[in-house]
This record gives sequence, C-alpha cells and structure tokens, in this order.
Amino acid sequence: MLDAFVRRFVLPANVKAETVRPRQLSGRRPSVSVIIPCYNYGRYLPECVDSVLSQEGVSAEVIIIDDASSDGSDAVVRQLAADDARVRAICHTANMGHIATYNEGIAQVSGDYTTLLSADDLLTPGCLARATALMETYPAVGLVYGFPVDFTDSHRPVARTSVGSWIIWPGHEWLAYRCRVGRNIIRSPEVVLRTSVLHQIGGYKTHLPHAADFELWMRTATVSDIGYVAGADQAYYRIHTGNMHQSMFDMLDDFVQRLASFDTIFSERSELLTDPAKMRDMAHLALARAALSQAVRDTAHRAIARSTMSRAVGASALVAVGEEPVDAYAEFALRAWPDAKNLREWRDLHSLFGESGTPPKLSPALVARMAMRKATTRFRCWRKRLVGI
Repeated sequence: MLDAFVRRFVLPANVKAETVRPRQLSGRRPSVSVIIPCYNYGRYLPECVDSVLSQEGVSAEVIIIDDASSDGSDAVVRQLAADDARVRAICHTANMGHIATYNEGIAQVSGDYTTLLSADDLLTPGCLARATALMETYPAVGLVYGFPVDFTDSHRPVARTSVGSWIIWPGHEWLAYRCRVGRNIIRSPEVVLRTSVLHQIGGYKTHLPHAADFELWMRTATVSDIGYVAGADQAYYRIHTGNMHQSMFDMLDDFVQRLASFDTIFSERSELLTDPAKMRDMAHLALARAALSQAVRDTAHRAIARSTMSRAVGASALVAVGEEPVDAYAEFALRAWPDAKNLREWRDLHSLFGESGTPPKLSPALVARMAMRKATTRFRCWRKRLVGI
C-alpha cells in the first residue's frame, strides 16, 4: 500500500496514469520473439542468448542477425542455432547497418510479443513473464517497459524481481509527457512490444539512426496505451567503451535526432493526435531549453576546470575539459524555438560571460546553479526508477 502511495505521489498531478496491483497469468504461456542484432559482439552472445532461453513463464524464440561481423561472430551465431532449436541464425555477407538489421528482424518475428535486445545486453530473470502478464491483462497496452540496470564486465548488480505495481498510461498522455520534457526515458532492452501493434505501425525509420527507437516508442503511443513494470528490473544494460550510443554520437547529435523524431511524429501521425500543434510547441520548447541548459553546464564545467585545475594540469589537457560547442547549442535552440533568446536559460548562459571574448568566470551563483542541476538530475534518476518517467 505504501509502495503504491509513493508512486501515486511521485507521478505528476496533471497526468492520467493508473497505478494498479499486478496479476499473474495462470496456464497460458505467451510467445515472445527476441531479436538480437550482432556486430562484433560474438563474445557476449552466449550469455545474452541464455538470458532469453532461461526465461520462465513464456515460450521464447531467438532470432540472431549477425551484420557481417569481422570478429568471427557468425561462427558463434551458427553454433548457438545448432545447439538449440529455439534459436534462428541469419548471417549477412555484407554490412547493412543497424536500422536495416532491426527491421529485418521485425519481419521475421512470429511471437505474440517482440523484444529487441542488443547482443551486449541481457534480460533479467522473469522479465518477459512480468511484461507479458501486464499486456495479457490489458489488451489496449502495446508497449511495456521497466527499469534497466547498468552493469559492466566486472560488476553486475543483483536484479530486483518483485513487481510493486503496474502503471498504465493512456498512449496520448504518455506521448504528451514526452513532449513536455523533450527526452527519451527508455534505452531499449527493457521494452516488450505487442507484435500486432508493431506490425501495424511498421519498423524503425532509416533517417533517424540515433533516435529511431525513441520515435518508435512515440509512434506506438499514438495507437496504444503504455505500461510500466514498477519495482522490478527488466533488463541489464552493459556499459563499455564499445556502446554504439557512446562511440558514434555526441550530445548535440542527440538533440538534433530527438527534434527530428518529434517532427516525424507530428508530420506523419498528426491525424491521430488530439492537439498536434500544441504538442509540437511543447517538444520544441523543451528541447530548446534542454540544449541551452547543456550549454550552461558545459560552460560552468569549463570555468570550474580552469579555476580549480589550471595549476594541477597542463594547458593542453584543459582543452579537452568541457570544450563542447556552446554556440552550436545556442544555434540549435534558436532553430527549435525561434524565441529562445527570451528564455531564462538563454539569459543564464550569457550571464556567465563578461565582456566579449572573455572566458566564463566562476561565481557563487554559478556554483549554486550547478548544485541545483545536480540535485535535479538525481531526482529524475530516482523518479525514473520508481515510476518510469
């Protein structure tokens, strides 16, 4: 009871999400197709596949697609398929890229539900049964997600497996909240989709290489409700230097791709939205503010580095500390929201500089702003773990 009360208190008062007691399925074993794209991740594949095949309460099939890896992953893929009839192997002779590989997997699925799991990530014990139980109980829900646990090769935390509650969002409410905050809350391995809904809306967009998953989640919300499994961890997300999102894209790319994702929804799905113009304005304004806030943070980091580290490190090292393109963030903000110069975040950014060309100066106000931003980030992480927003 206290758990549900806390979740209800943490959910924003102006959203229409329902917190309900979870139920367990009796008798039926839903079928789940798990797509595992692989590119040079053969060393992770056996553990990844085992995390799927060991799932209880569901009938799981695995579709592994090796995208012409150069590390011998194709041999691992073929061996896994030979060892278990529930595993299907597809090996490309030429690299097709991750979006085409994802869509090829979607075309192959046959289960009631679908999950896309990167070869370097893992499912937590019982996650598929927890997600499908929600969707079996609520047929209007087309996507269920939960909390993903970060782990490394040297440390994997014990996953929580007890569900506290289910949170059911009307799709348009969930989408409107995404527009209000301007950011993606889902990584990917923690998602289970209803296959019929996935086939209805289509696959990933090729023009969104970095944010195709975000656009797909939002597109799902235009035709179905969204569910969150609260209290249990639904996937393991591996942190390492080879992560695609860490190695291929910077923060500015992320903002650009997020804006393109929102605009794709508004241009292609507007007839399904009650007030697309208002939602578009909310998303554009949120992204402009987020980009300017990022510029403020980068500028502050640079000022702090120069004031506290200048004697400890050489000038050449300081070049790499906080040297993100502040002007580019400002340009992006103006593109997203032409009236960005009237935003508080714009004034905060320009108040950090003295005369033209002078470096940012560290001040008590700057330190206070950094502390407030850090506290806000921590609160968002806590709230995401609790209620999934």
